[in-house]
Formats: sequence, structure tokens, C-alpha cells
Amino acid sequence: MHPREHLMRYAGILQADGYAGYGALYESGRVIEAACWAHARRKFYDIYVAEKSPIAAEAIRRIGLMYGIEREIRGQAPERRRAVRQEQTAGILVALHVWMNATLQTVSAKSNLAGAFKYALVRWEALTRFCDDGRIEIDNNTAERSIRPLVLGRRNYLFAGSDSGGTSAAALYSLIGTAMLNGVEPYAYLREVLGRIAEHPINRIDELLPWKLDLAGTNEQLRAA
Repeated sequence: MHPREHLMRYAGILQADGYAGYGALYESGRVIEAACWAHARRKFYDIYVAEKSPIAAEAIRRIGLMYGIEREIRGQAPERRRAVRQEQTAGILVALHVWMNATLQTVSAKSNLAGAFKYALVRWEALTRFCDDGRIEIDNNTAERSIRPLVLGRRNYLFAGSDSGGTSAAALYSLIGTAMLNGVEPYAYLREVLGRIAEHPINRIDELLPWKLDLAGTNEQLRAA
């Protein structure tokens, strides 16, 4: 329910884990699913750590081949990334799909390994979409790292006091995160905005957004303090 409400007006690619709540979004065709290889790999990694399974180790090795290619093209233009993936990654994916299907037949249907294989195979189209679209990452680790502070602090958020308090907290976190993404020191930004906002025209509130506010002098003052 919440993902559907939050992304009500969104159309495009959504890269996420296998959370069932996203299913209704994909059904409309307006939101295109791009699955995350980090989540698929993690299932094999956990099995390897617990059981030292050679099959899990082989799955990790094969997935790692794709990550090796991604390291070489990280930050390059989408057209270039797509071209390299078509040339180098596509063959790895074909071989991995054949190997996964064949190996799945050799393990117990109720085993953790079978669950890991099925997780990847059921989402295969979404997992391989990055190979045909240079805009898509191989995983959503960047997004997950950006929300780690929220996840670590979520127990504190139980005490927001009310729904409106939670909404206000979310707005502040969004402002702070946006400031950081734009290379603006959050404390300097908030201090500057709070000092101006009482007399600032409401119809020009966008002038106070992090990428529009000139804080060069303020940042220098903070460094000198």
C-alpha cells in the first residue's frame, strides 16, 4: 500500500529488492522492475559462510565476474556501459542462467541453496535488465548506503510523537540528505535557512533549496570558527 501511494505519480525504472509490496507497481507497466544482484548474491554468501558450500562459492564467483566488469565502467556514460555489458556481461549471464537451472535440479528442493537459486531465477528478467540499459546499476547498494543512517536510527523514530511529527522528521532528513548530495554542509545550510525563512516570501521558497542557496561565505565562516 505505502509504496503504491508514495510512487503514485512515478513512471520509470525502480531498482529494489524482492519486497512483495512493490508487485502492484510493476503490474501496471508504468514502473519497470530492475532487480538487485547484491540481494541475489547475499543469499549465496550467507549459505557459504554457514555451510562452506562449494556450490554457493561457485555462484559467488560467477556473479563476481559481472562485478569486475562494473568496476571498470563505473561512472561512464550509459551508452558506453550498455555497449560493454552487451559485449562482456551478456555471455556471463547466459552461462550463469544455464548453470543455475542445471544445478537447481541437483540440490534438495527444501534446501537453502534451492531457495537462493529460485530467488534469482524467478526474477531473472528484472535481474538482467541492467545489461540492456546503461542507466541501471547492477545493484541498489548506493541507495541502501544512503539510507543506512535512517535504518540505524529507526528505533528512535518510534518516538516521533505523532504522524505529523514523523512527516516533519522525514522532511528534515530529506533536506539534510539533499544538502549533502549537493556538497553543502548541512549545519551551515539549516542555520542559513532558519535565519532567512521568517522574512522570505512564500512564493519564492524554492530559492532556499540547497542547490540554489549561495553558502560560500557561510562555509568559510564556519571553518574559521
